[in-house]
Amino acid sequence: MGVVSEFKEFLYEYKVIPLAIALIMGIASTAFIKSFVDNIVMPIITPFIPGGAWQTATLEIGPIVLGWGAFLGELINFIIIAFVVFIIAKKMLKEEKVAKR
Repeated sequence: MGVVSEFKEFLYEYKVIPLAIALIMGIASTAFIKSFVDNIVMPIITPFIPGGAWQTATLEIGPIVLGWGAFLGELINFIIIAFVVFIIAKKMLKEEKVAKR
């Protein structure tokens, strides 16, 4: 039983379980935010994009074709996710500072 108890101690000491839960929640949040951007935000922006198809919007500079539509969608996903993480971290760190005093 020594190895099993050492393994359990390892899991608790390095907070592996909360980290795994956070990873799973992060993946689910990413899928949710991507759906929000693709189905809510981008349809609002679509009328302002020539041709109306933001996923396939490109800029051609000679032989170079830049797919800026897909990039714009991913950039908006990133900004929203980064902002949500910032708000959560700010709230958690504030509570941590209050608890330490």
